[in-house]
Order: sequence, then C-alpha cells, then structure tokens
Amino acid sequence: MELVKTERDTLLRPLQMVSGIVKRRHTLPILANLLISKNGLDVSFLSTDLELQITTRSDFGVGNEKVATTVAARKLVDILRAIPVGNVTLALSAKRLIVQFGKSRFALQTLPADEFPMLAQIKNFGASLSVSQKTFKQLLGMVYFAIAQQDIRYYLNGMLLVIDGDQLIAVATDGHRLAFASMKTDSAFARQEVIIPRKTILELQRLLDDSDHLLKIDIAPTQVKFIFGQVELVSKLIEGRFPEFQRVIPRNYTNIFVIDRNELQHSLQRAAILMSEKFKGVRCIIAPGQLKIMSTNADHEEAQEELEIAYHGDTLDVGFNVIYLLDVLANLKVRMIQIALGSDSTSSALITIPENKKFKYVVMPMRI
Repeated sequence: MELVKTERDTLLRPLQMVSGIVKRRHTLPILANLLISKNGLDVSFLSTDLELQITTRSDFGVGNEKVATTVAARKLVDILRAIPVGNVTLALSAKRLIVQFGKSRFALQTLPADEFPMLAQIKNFGASLSVSQKTFKQLLGMVYFAIAQQDIRYYLNGMLLVIDGDQLIAVATDGHRLAFASMKTDSAFARQEVIIPRKTILELQRLLDDSDHLLKIDIAPTQVKFIFGQVELVSKLIEGRFPEFQRVIPRNYTNIFVIDRNELQHSLQRAAILMSEKFKGVRCIIAPGQLKIMSTNADHEEAQEELEIAYHGDTLDVGFNVIYLLDVLANLKVRMIQIALGSDSTSSALITIPENKKFKYVVMPMRI
C-alpha cells in the first residue's frame, strides 16, 4: 500500500523537523521510531521522548486509506539524505516500510502504531498568545545560553517564561550568570510563570523561522504548546520555584562604560587562547580611559589586551569566567554594549544594551 509519493526534499523537510529529539538507541525501542499517520492526502509525522513531542503535517498522501505505522526515524532520514533529488515513494508491505527511489529500494522494519506512546495533551490551556516567530526566536537567543545543564537544582535546567500584562519575559540562570530579556505582546494577560526545559528551548531555536509568520503559544500549569506553520510542539514543564531573578539584577551602579561588542569579543577570544581547560578566569582592570584584559596559565604564559574606553569611574580589578562573557557577546546582535560594575571585586557585572531596558545579563565575579 502506497503511503506517500513526493519530491525527496519535500518529504525530508518535515522528517528532519521531528527527528531531532529521537535517539538511535533507546531503553524503550519504539521511541527510536517516529509515528507515520496517513488519512487520505493528510500525512503526519510524530516523534516523542515522553517529555517533548513534535508533530508535522503535510498533504502528499496517496489514496484515501487511513493507516498508521512506526519506523526508525534516523534510518529513514539517513536514507533520504543519501539519495539524489527526485521523486520518492513510501509504501507499507508485510509490516515493512518500503522506500523506493528509481531503481533503489529499502525495506525497513516497522512496529505497530498502537504501541507508540504519546504525551497526554491537556485540552484546556490557560493563557494563549500569538507572536512572530522571528521575535520569539530572538528572545530565546538572548537567554538560552545561560540555562543550566544537569544541575541538581532541577528548576535551573530550564528557561523561565513569564507572562505579565502585555510583557513576555524570558529568564535563564545557572547560578553563576543570569540572562533576562523581554518583549511586548499585542494582548494583556494575568501574570503566569512556567519553566520550560532546556531541550525544548533548543528545539525551538532549531525549528523557528526568522520570519514574521505567527507562533501560537498555549500555556497550562504542567504543559506548553507551540504551533507554527505545519508544526506542533508540546512539552512538559519543569515543576519548582524559579529564583527571584529581580533580586539578582544590580541597581544603581555608577561605574559604567560603553564598548564595541566586536572589539571586546575579539580581545577576550585572544586572551582565552592561553587558558587551560580547567581554569577559564580572565582578569579585567578597568581604569579611566582604559580596559586591560589579562590571562595566565600554569606554564606562566601571559596574554594582555588593552582597549580604550570612555570611562571616568573608579579603578577596579575584577575576575570573570571568560566563557560567560563570550557567551553573551556571541548572542547579542548589536554593535555597542554597556557594562556596569560595582564598587569592588566582589560585585557582579551588569551587561545591557545602551538605551534598551529589554535585556540584562548579570555575571558573577571569580577569584583570580
């Protein structure tokens, strides 16, 4: 029975969207598969890891039959990547999925669709809002790098999303640095906070377009749903209480200067060359008119960079993890940034965009 007949790239595109969360080997073998469902011309592909579920829909089905099966996601994608551009057919025969292209033929083992586990979706979501894909992707891009990875404080392994009136706020922290970004929405909602897992955020970063096409976000206390184009992404939420991020953001700093982002990024990258894998500390001496960046290693090698800055505050000698600084500089797509510092070497640094209150990045100092 033929299921699909279309151009290779037309078939490959939705398959790549859903296969990103699928592992080649899984403790539950069927989770290495994706669910293919056909109802007439409508064809859907679904993958899940029981925490996150992605579905795409297309209209290249063949015949009027209603049928469903599951097949190894990565094998199917690898086959389609390997064959030349042209028409490809998917068919079901004797519990195997047949991939046909010209004189090439592949027969893949299938598992029954009724054994495929799926997330139980919530029917009644609370807040529901629509934003452009581009704007929301930019919001994620300004904070996602600060999300903790496998922290025992499980609530840090995700991004806090806050709806407050007409403001949509994203916050991430790993305990050493914190990133805050906000955007305005077209509608106003009662305040609601949810923690979205890191894996979900990374998938959204991968799948969202840099376009003004709409993204619909549905939020419930234990689940969030994103709908864009022909994609539906449903994710469980992380339970727990996110830290009071507003308390972490410094206020009333007076040692402030503006600097070219590229110049600072390149200077830090050069200073990082001599650093060891275990120690990533960089020493920053800020004095009137000058920023000096220094690094050393166990072999007593040294790197020193000097940048001119329009600064008239106190002379400060502060150490930072260079990775935390480079992360934010790589993800901010602006020419100039503003850095505010406390009165001593134990104070955190606040990085913002000049005359823009929608982004804040706090990085804690380290002893050099």
